[in-house]
Amino acid sequence: MTHGRASRELAIGAGGLATLALVILLLRAVQQFPNPAIAALLLLLVILITATAVGVRIAIAVSVIATAAFNFFLLPPFYTFTLADPQNWVALFVFLLTAIIASQLSGRARRRAVDALARQRDLERLYALSRAFLLAESRAGILDVVARHIAETFELSAVALYDHRTGLVARGGPDDLPGIEERLRDVVRQSVPFRDEFGTVVTTVRLGGEPIGGLAVHGAELNDTVLQSIANLAAISLERVHGQEAAARAEAARESGELRAAVLDSVAHEFKTPLTSIKAASTDLLSAIPGEAREHELVRIVAEEADRLQAVVTDAVQMLRIEAGGFAVHRERHNLAKLVASLCAELSSRLDGYTLKADIPPSMTVDADGDLLRLALRQLLDNAAKYSPPGSMIQVLATENASVEIAVRNSGSVIPEGDQAHIFDRFYRGLQARLVPGSGMGLAIVKQIAQAHGGTVHVSSSQHAGTEFTLSLPRGDVPA
Repeated sequence: MTHGRASRELAIGAGGLATLALVILLLRAVQQFPNPAIAALLLLLVILITATAVGVRIAIAVSVIATAAFNFFLLPPFYTFTLADPQNWVALFVFLLTAIIASQLSGRARRRAVDALARQRDLERLYALSRAFLLAESRAGILDVVARHIAETFELSAVALYDHRTGLVARGGPDDLPGIEERLRDVVRQSVPFRDEFGTVVTTVRLGGEPIGGLAVHGAELNDTVLQSIANLAAISLERVHGQEAAARAEAARESGELRAAVLDSVAHEFKTPLTSIKAASTDLLSAIPGEAREHELVRIVAEEADRLQAVVTDAVQMLRIEAGGFAVHRERHNLAKLVASLCAELSSRLDGYTLKADIPPSMTVDADGDLLRLALRQLLDNAAKYSPPGSMIQVLATENASVEIAVRNSGSVIPEGDQAHIFDRFYRGLQARLVPGSGMGLAIVKQIAQAHGGTVHVSSSQHAGTEFTLSLPRGDVPA
């Protein structure tokens, strides 16, 4: 009980005693021998009013004093504590018992009413706090806004809110809490609430059972339920802010990817015009120059490299569109053997010096976006060529069960198990991969294409079997 509340109850108790004295004086003034029953009812009424306004202890004290005054002033012989009639002892005892029981019942009802009002006030404050959190904009300094709302809503003199993810501590309220930063970090590390002798309470802010911060309050008595509710609202608000920031970063990254794709698309368009002219001119020269002439071979190389450059530019644009998420899957049924044969022919200069073996049943079909599938296989074949020694074998295998599985196998360097878990992450390059030119995007693009088709891609690598990337695509219901 606080000092102010105790003083208030003592003042009400004194007022009750003064009222008792006034009732007794009025009874004595009106009648020389007052009716004991009427006097007892009036005194009992004063006791009930006092018990309703103050605690049970003061009401019981008033009841005992009222019983003594009833005996001294209103029961004969007057102005003594002795009783002439033995029946008055029974009446006096019944009066005292009735007064005490009535005080307890009235005090209990008062406590329940006070507790109900306190709970209602706490609920209203929590509702106002949650509304303030929901309306708060996600911006720099949101941690300070949350701390300030907590202090204002619950009339706290000091609030400190610690965000474990950023390491920042925000403060609210007119007062300060010196040295609270280290205490907040200790509470988060140990997950044990703290309360000092000055009334400062420090508790953890949890989300999904994991501590994500700490909350310190000072200046008002808050029960554990209300304090935990505040901490939960703070946790939700902080998580919402983190989620909005993550979404903003993702949107910025997506827009950046779309911008790069648009720029590269424009550059690709500028490339394609001269490449088309080069291709047309080289084709005419090839038909005009005899095949045995040296110039014929040089023009053939120009034509092949023009095709290769055009394919590289097209793939680069497609890769950036996939990275930005701006692509759609148009499924069609393709003969897998023909698709792989055509791709290998396009990559003949890239795979020159390697033994390429394709083991695909002639009648096997796959339901996929042809351009995206060619891009994924091109990345896998290019990856196999990068990490295989010259003259080694690169195999393309395909099997068909519930899904179509296309494997690209090479006998290059073994991929460590630690790298295998991250090899499909964007921009990830293992220790061995850093020795070979590349961006770290190729396998990430393959994974996105597989997922867009509802499939998967995985890798297995060992010294004995070599390295194998398997692209698994589900069977669709595209008509032949």
